[in-house]
Amino acid sequence: MSFDYGALDAALAAAVGDDQSLIEELRSAFLDSAKRQVDLLGRARCDANWEYAALRLKGLAGSFGAIQVLQLADEAMHSAPGEPVVLRKLERAIVAIERHRD
Repeated sequence: MSFDYGALDAALAAAVGDDQSLIEELRSAFLDSAKRQVDLLGRARCDANWEYAALRLKGLAGSFGAIQVLQLADEAMHSAPGEPVVLRKLERAIVAIERHRD
């Protein structure tokens, strides 16, 4: 899966304009929250906890325009709790965003 960073970057720029320090702060907040939700997904052993974490991640990704993460969170919602393939995809997507800098 290739990652399109444009939507996340565009959402951040639309929210704060040219303020690079605020963009970085928001990016960091997004990444911290996304990592927390992926961690919760990894520890979920029942449908309710899995779905709750997936929904929170989907909402977070939608708020920040992180389309690939949103799509993967949706994939998680339709997967069994602890699905390792989905978890690895999400972890890779988060790392890719973390490494991306303009």
